[in-house]
Amino acid sequence: MDFFAGNTEVGTLALGLVIAGVVGGLVAGMLGVGGGIVVVPILYHVLAALGVDETVRMHVAVGTSLATIIPTSISSMRAHNKKCAVDWELLRRWWLPMLLGVIAGSALAAYVRGQTLSLVFAGVALPVALHFALWGERKRIADHLPSGIGGAVLPFGIGGVSTMMGIGGGTVGVPAMTLCGIPIHRAVGTASAFGTIIAVPGTIGAIIAGWYAQGLPPYSLGYVNLLGVLLIAPGSFLAAPAGAHLAHMTDQNRLRIVFALFIAITAARMLWDALG
Repeated sequence: MDFFAGNTEVGTLALGLVIAGVVGGLVAGMLGVGGGIVVVPILYHVLAALGVDETVRMHVAVGTSLATIIPTSISSMRAHNKKCAVDWELLRRWWLPMLLGVIAGSALAAYVRGQTLSLVFAGVALPVALHFALWGERKRIADHLPSGIGGAVLPFGIGGVSTMMGIGGGTVGVPAMTLCGIPIHRAVGTASAFGTIIAVPGTIGAIIAGWYAQGLPPYSLGYVNLLGVLLIAPGSFLAAPAGAHLAHMTDQNRLRIVFALFIAITAARMLWDALG
């Protein structure tokens, strides 16, 4: 694997990663999705272009994405909190079962193939995109979030699936909350805080799981590539507040369509590669 084959190629790839960080930050702020929904597919294809072994390619994309979500989520959450859009009471109820879901998702991701992670990414993201494109807030299954066992299972599932997808929780969490009657702007604001709960332990899990993995790109700490984090995280962190500001200036229907479009495009490409 000739990872640093030519300054031109490296410069182009570095620029692509920086742009991915900026776009990921804007999406994180606007849609509460942690940016991973954009970063994971871009990282996957960058790693493919660099010749990284396909057996670890998706694992590295997921692990690196989780690491970049940490600063982005903090920045996005602070911006949404200034708009009073974060439901702190809900977070107090959900953080522990969500954390347990992250631990379970990290353990499972360590033992499955990269193709399986790609299928999980596409298999979850495409129905979410369809939901937002067709129904958005008009489709509800309840007027409030579940309580009791259901109230614990839902954040557990969000944490586990999001960890395996390398995302901040908004892709799954926003639809779950809107289906239960939470307004989309409040769902987006609250989901921006999921990233910290998911990304910190998820990143640690990715480092541990990939510690002895073969075929990793240079400057990797387990399944977390430090070069990718260095190039993506700053732009993502700085762009997240701008995205949050745009979210509160955007019509709810337009915000819903943008969310669906981003997810559908990235998930369809991931599914194509997994089945190809």
